[in-house]
Amino acid sequence: MTHVLTANARMRASFVRLSAAAMLAATLAAAGPVSAIAQGMGHGGMQHHGADGTGHDEVTMPGLRGLDATPRESAELAEMFRNFPDISREVVELPNGIRTVTFSEDEDLMAVIASHVVGMITRVEERRDPQIFIQSPTLDIFFERADRIETQIDMTDEGIVVIQTSDDPEVVAALHTHAGEVSAMADRGMAAVHEMMMQRAGN
Repeated sequence: MTHVLTANARMRASFVRLSAAAMLAATLAAAGPVSAIAQGMGHGGMQHHGADGTGHDEVTMPGLRGLDATPRESAELAEMFRNFPDISREVVELPNGIRTVTFSEDEDLMAVIASHVVGMITRVEERRDPQIFIQSPTLDIFFERADRIETQIDMTDEGIVVIQTSDDPEVVAALHTHAGEVSAMADRGMAAVHEMMMQRAGN
């Protein structure tokens, strides 16, 4: 997988854009509120999900934990779900992939978004599936065929721009599907997750 970072515009959160590692470190440092949230996630966090996704605990969000997810990663997810109305997202489906733009006027939330995006793409490159409890099975193919995906990340005035392409038709289809799933979560928050989990459960 090719992972490209470009510094073509100045972002509100003043990120360092020298490499994926540098960018991730900068976004983590900028996301001050995440640290407090991460501490609280250790023993529970927002909404409890049963096997069918119908359980509710809007404070602790245990469904955002994972078998290989760090407390910070779960905290970032919780922060985004709590503040989804403040997130805007645009998706363009390309013949061989996707182009997405995600943005928030809230600088702290934008830092969390950027950290999550870079962190997840890095995980895919390293084939380290976090196995988040509410995670969509659409992600499975990305971890299995990471070498078939080329990724470019740009920090621009639009927000964080991600272009992912592949010459594998099944991966392209998964990219399209996952982009739609993420957009649904950006539009409707945890309600979209519940809908998808119920659909997968056949209810």
